[in-house]
Parts: sequence; structure tokens; C-alpha cells
Amino acid sequence: MNTSATAPNALPIVVIGAGPVGLAAAAHLRERGLTPLVLEAGDTVAAAIRDWGHTRLFSPWRFNIDDAARRLLESGDWQAPNPEILPTGHELVDDYLTPLAAALGEVIRTDSRVIAVSREGIDKTRSADRENTPFLVRIAHSDGTSEDVAARSVIDASGTWHQPNPLGRSGLPAPGEAEAAARGLITKPLPAVTGVDRDRFADRHVLVVGAGHSAANALLDLAAVAEDEPGMRISWAVRSPDVSRAFGGEDRDELAARGALGSRLRHLVESGRVDVHTSFVITGFETTGEQLRVHANGPDGAEELVVDVLVPATGFRPELSMLAELRIDLDPAVDAPRGLGPLIDPEFHSCGSVPPHGERLLAHPEPGFYIVGMKSYGRAPTFLMATGYEQVRSIAAALAGDRTAADTVHLELPETGVCSTDLGGSCDVPAGPIPVTIGGAPASSCCS
Repeated sequence: MNTSATAPNALPIVVIGAGPVGLAAAAHLRERGLTPLVLEAGDTVAAAIRDWGHTRLFSPWRFNIDDAARRLLESGDWQAPNPEILPTGHELVDDYLTPLAAALGEVIRTDSRVIAVSREGIDKTRSADRENTPFLVRIAHSDGTSEDVAARSVIDASGTWHQPNPLGRSGLPAPGEAEAAARGLITKPLPAVTGVDRDRFADRHVLVVGAGHSAANALLDLAAVAEDEPGMRISWAVRSPDVSRAFGGEDRDELAARGALGSRLRHLVESGRVDVHTSFVITGFETTGEQLRVHANGPDGAEELVVDVLVPATGFRPELSMLAELRIDLDPAVDAPRGLGPLIDPEFHSCGSVPPHGERLLAHPEPGFYIVGMKSYGRAPTFLMATGYEQVRSIAAALAGDRTAADTVHLELPETGVCSTDLGGSCDVPAGPIPVTIGGAPASSCCS
């Protein structure tokens, strides 16, 4: 596409990712009279959520629906779900995101994976008239073709789901990790333990690695399977010297489902149904026939576990290579926008302690470019969808020239009941099916 003849302000605002935050961005832009173009890598909207759709969110519907999206949907015949019910990922897609995509219409393009973002005709070293030069967004399609799209601004809401953290020490994959995954001895994150993947775990020795919500989800589901499989063994490995922080705020958590998860996990550990390995730092993997030999440094030196399958639950990190030609400014610790990083560092902040933030805090040296949603939190695990909705509301206001609205940010998040947390993954989801009293539903991302 030749963009040089098109005035930047006449171009669309490209939103990368058609998850909850990406679609909310499109709704806010449309409401402001701006033209969004949503580019989704998958063949449907919210493709990443469909991967973990069998799990249930911690947060009820009242936290999961964006205001501009609601106004757009309610202009038709859409009926809002019960605000106190906790939806599964599939319900989030079917009852909210799919109708929202239909209401937004042709501004959404699927099978459009963004592989690079730059400026038309210039690389990141060129400064002259940069802010007036259109963005160039390069897209790859599943048939092997590619195309370039011009944009006035770019909002990256692509999430982190496809970029899980490695299992090895020092933030690096352990020797043998790729081979073990290729042979199916290491699963993908959030397998359907009690569903379609059940036979993969029944009567096996299963190791869960990680100390977050996803790990708790897997452990509780595995324990449920083990009730009918007496030969099954469950091990849990964490890098910390104890697992107590993984229990979270329990009855002090304002999201009852999230608190109940920690309480059930504590009971599971204290009952001895799970073999816990603390200070367990993986140094390598060996495949021995149909089993996996896990080498680690433990509290007393070298340690080894032989298991049938390993479930990784070590969190996610942002994919940044597609932004290599942009001038972005990231916090050196968590890979979030520099101003946001210190506010979300998981060593100091839980979901409920993150202050409201909007366009000014999310801006980069690249004018008109923003990272939002789960990806805006970089490697920090404490993201809630409601945070992303306020982010894109503020950004849409700024792009429309309404500085007052952009700078007036409001956000009330449910407290976790802990001062800080190392729980991995989004605080919305997933955390596994557990019985709670909210709306009579059982309870449990990423969300982009």
C-alpha cells in the first residue's frame, strides 16, 4: 500500500488484537468518531481466550464488560449477563466478545498477524517530521502472503498468551526443554485437565511448575482426577523457599473466587495429596523413553525428578520483536511502559493496589503508539481487564483531542487481601473450577 498520498489524520487507528481490551479500544474509538481497524492473528476474535475457554474467571461479569462496549451492544438487542455470575472463557467469548465484534462490523480483520510496526519510509533512527509520518503495519496471513497497512496511530493489545516464560533458570529455557515440549512431555499452559486432556494425566506422575493462579488451577484439577485414579502422583515445584504466598489473601480477597482458590490449595498441600518441592530451580531436562527426567538445584544441592508429564505455569512475557523499529520506552525490570513499571512491580503491588492510569503514563517516545492490556504489564502478573478498559478509554479520548477526559482516570479494583503477590498470570483468569457462592457458579489469562 502506498501511504504517502494519504493524510495521517484520514487513516485508521490500528488496534492489534481482538481480545477484550482490543475490542473495547475499537468501541471507544468509534464512540469518539474515530476509525478503528482491528487486526487479529487468529481465525476468530478472541482466539487466545478460546485456548483456555474451559476455565472460569475470578471476576464476575460486572468487572468484565467495558462501558463503551456495553453502550454499543445495548443499542441493539443484546441482553447483558447477570453481573454477579463468573463466566468461563467460552462464555466471555460467546456472550460478550462475539456480539461485540458483530456490532463493530467490518473494522475487524481476522487471519491478520502483525509481524512489524514502523513508520512509512523511515526507520527508528530518523527524527525529521516523524510524528507526521504514517505508521506502517506489516501483516502476515496464513496463506503465506503479507501486506502493509497505513495507520494514524497504533494501539498494541496483542496480549502475552503466545509467549510463555521458559522453565529454566535465569529467565532462559533449560537445556532439553524444547525437545521435551516437542515430544509432548511438557504441555501447553492451562491444559483441560478434567476435560479433553484428562487421559494425558490419569494414572501418571504429573509435575506442576510455578507458583501462580495457573499452577493452583492445575493442581486442584489434577487432585480431582486423582480421586478416581489411585495410581496417580502429583508433584509441585516452586523456586521460592515456601509456597505460602501462593495461597494469596484467601478470605480477605474481595474477589471471592480468587480467595477460595488459595484456601483450597492450602488444604490440598496440608493434606499431603501433593508432593511439594521448594527452592526448586530447573537446570535441564532429559527424555528417557516416555518419561521426563527433570534436573534441578534444590535446597540441599542437585535434585532430580522423573515424571510422566510436566504442566508449565510460570507466567508469560510480552513479544517485542515486532516493535523493533519503534521508539518505545520500557521499564528495565518488567518490560512495561517505563512510567507504569514501578506501579505494577509484583514484588510490591497486588491487583487492587495498582493506581488508575491512562494515556500519559502509557505514552512512548513514539507519538501515537501505545501498548495496552495484558501486554502493557509486561512480565508483571497482576492485570485485570477493567484496568485495560480504562487504559483504552483514556487513549481514545486523547486521540480525539479531549485532553481533560484523557487525564481524568478512575478505576476501582477488588483488593487481593495481600500487600503483594507473585501469583502468575492475569488476576481475572484463569484459576480453575472451584465451588463458590457468587451467582451459584464455580470459579477460576490474558487478556488482550
